Amino acid sequence: MQEKYHFPQGLHTCPSYHYYMFHKPYGCVTAHRDDRFPTVMEYFTELHNDRLSPVGRLDRETEGLLIITDDGKWNQRMTHPAYQKQKTYEFTALGELDNEKLRALQNGILLNGSDIPTRPCQITVTGTSVLSEIMPILHPEVKRAIGNNRPCHPVIMGKIVITEGRKRQIRRMMKAVRCCVVALKRISIDNIVLDENLKPGEWKEFSP
Repeated sequence: MQEKYHFPQGLHTCPSYHYYMFHKPYGCVTAHRDDRFPTVMEYFTELHNDRLSPVGRLDRETEGLLIITDDGKWNQRMTHPAYQKQKTYEFTALGELDNEKLRALQNGILLNGSDIPTRPCQITVTGTSVLSEIMPILHPEVKRAIGNNRPCHPVIMGKIVITEGRKRQIRRMMKAVRCCVVALKRISIDNIVLDENLKPGEWKEFSP
């Protein structure tokens, strides 16, 4: 006769976690609450899930891929420095990147206020322009901040892949080589790629 086993209630069930791909818009902060700015979590109030939290963070001026989940262990694996997850960004910056500056960024560079250089990264230049040509596509807040620059000021566009997450890291890296980031968008974390159909402020559930 087959033997029957009795499990304590809940022991044989697996928790059901949720994972959301969010296209973070410019201007909101990665937080649950903020006294000055809208937060990313305000976009998820309709789900009525208090366990949801952002996976890492993007600064207020950065757009792009942000993952929201209620799976705390997965969140930790994605954000702990030991795992060195690759994060890919598209950037637009005032200034120029010659071979010497590119090598400095790729090999690791000292940031202002830090004694430890950044980890080696991958950086690729995808285009060049001038300020007058990119001005129409910039956020109004950025336009006001850089409006006094010459219309012919050189502009560089590219992609950068980093494996750490220091505060405002890419902006500080570019500043160290005399470039000023005016647009920054995260497009992937490891093999999780931002869905091109998601507009800023939109999200969808997915399986990582």
